[in-house]
Amino acid sequence: LILLISFSSQVCTIAHVTAKKMPTLHRHEEEKFFVNAEGRKEPVPSIHDPPARELSVVVPSYNEEDRLPLMMDEALDYLEKRQKRDPSFSYEVIVVNDGSKDRTTKVAMEYCKKYGSDKVRVLSLVKNRGKGGAVRMGVFSSRGKKILMADADGATKFADIEKVEEGLKNLQPWPNQMAISCGSRAHLEKDSVAKRSYFRTLLMYGFHFLVWFLCVKEIRDTQCGFKLLTREAALRTFSTLHIERWAFDVELLYIAQHLKIPIAEVAVNWTEIEGSKLVPFWSWLQMGKDLLFIRLRYMTGAWQLERRKCN
Repeated sequence: LILLISFSSQVCTIAHVTAKKMPTLHRHEEEKFFVNAEGRKEPVPSIHDPPARELSVVVPSYNEEDRLPLMMDEALDYLEKRQKRDPSFSYEVIVVNDGSKDRTTKVAMEYCKKYGSDKVRVLSLVKNRGKGGAVRMGVFSSRGKKILMADADGATKFADIEKVEEGLKNLQPWPNQMAISCGSRAHLEKDSVAKRSYFRTLLMYGFHFLVWFLCVKEIRDTQCGFKLLTREAALRTFSTLHIERWAFDVELLYIAQHLKIPIAEVAVNWTEIEGSKLVPFWSWLQMGKDLLFIRLRYMTGAWQLERRKCN
């Protein structure tokens, strides 16, 4: 028992001492602009500005030249048809190139040229920040009243945005205009277990247990990359976010729960797409460490639930 207490104390101390007290919200000079369809630089807007679109779609992309076109075709086809049905509906898609080494930027710019830079914008980060860091930069550069995180692989059927919108609507009235609706694959878990190896299934259940035990109890699937946030909820949560890699979704929801932001979990259609950047064992190990440190760092006061402004 003494050894266990001593070990726990040491882990808490390490978590506290190694914590960066503030989120890394710095934006490099080159990241303060996006290149428009004509090839000219334009300053990116700020989430602190009043909203100018109904919807912003933020697509974090790292070496996604092969998978991005399928997702963009489906998303833009849906968004264009919706705008034709309802001319008051306005949108933007922000592709965040997270330091890719392939043709991701070139592929995304083709859509910018086709649809115009008012509808499709490409934000290129100077170096790879991780999925959470890329999403945050896109969120901070968005103009939407609502902001949707959507993965570049197109694993979630884009039309299911209507399901997460309904989930958001059902949470009204939103306290301080804040609410979050999460797409969920929890209903598909039995099928996915049948297709996975025993080892991967074990890792999955272990991760789910740690999420539940340490951080987020009410949401069964924290990792689905299809989340819709009101502008105010996005500003509040992403301003506080510290984790920039795979476990950022968990910290995001952990922050939201502590701020009493209402959260809906909505079943969506999801298909596993080849080309995942997750390396099963090491990625899960990193995420496990991040989960433990999320809990310990907030618990010990190393991280605070305070808002900071991106510069």
